[in-house]
Amino acid sequence: MLEAALASLRQILTPPFRSVLYKSLGLTLLLLALAWAGLDKLALSVAVVDHPLLRTILAFATGAGLLVALAFLIGPISILVAGFFVDDLAAHVEREIYPAGRTGKPAPPLDALMMTLRFSLVSAVVNLMALLLLFVPGVNAVAFLLANAYLFGREYFALAATRFRSPAEADDLRQHNSVKIFFAGLFIAGFVMTPGLNLLTPLFGTAFMVRIHKMLSPEPR
Repeated sequence: MLEAALASLRQILTPPFRSVLYKSLGLTLLLLALAWAGLDKLALSVAVVDHPLLRTILAFATGAGLLVALAFLIGPISILVAGFFVDDLAAHVEREIYPAGRTGKPAPPLDALMMTLRFSLVSAVVNLMALLLLFVPGVNAVAFLLANAYLFGREYFALAATRFRSPAEADDLRQHNSVKIFFAGLFIAGFVMTPGLNLLTPLFGTAFMVRIHKMLSPEPR
């Protein structure tokens, strides 16, 4: 598993992965900038303050609040954007680790869209949990790590497995290897919990779980 993680780390620095990284980062920053501008304008229009000093304090408080909110949203948004490229990345990894002709099939467009939205929703829920757990000393980091390991391990394994088998078969394979997939999810959780690296989560998670699926299913159909 450690070898698969190291191989995935090396692979996210290769040109195909860097290309997806640049595109997803650009779109993510654009969406965040639009969200910042819209939310800032909305907040200042709702709270009408005539006194100059109070208006300045309100502007700073609003900016600080938006900064915190967008810091937690950057993970879900980056996953949402990168989700449209993960099938291409998975195919690239498969061409390296499977014999010729053994690459999987991308999900139908509607299924792929639903999976991308689910990825982003899972990330948003986990980040919301982290925000709430900040107020529970001694529990927040551990709970956040375990939740990330379970949820992201499950989601990225589903992405890799459904390229070779039906969703029901993929879920059955996951259940039979739940402990291994949970430990694999800890590697992804490390990315999610590290500022800066969390933007690379979709790239690493895809490359890593394609390899884990190969380990757990040497002869995919």
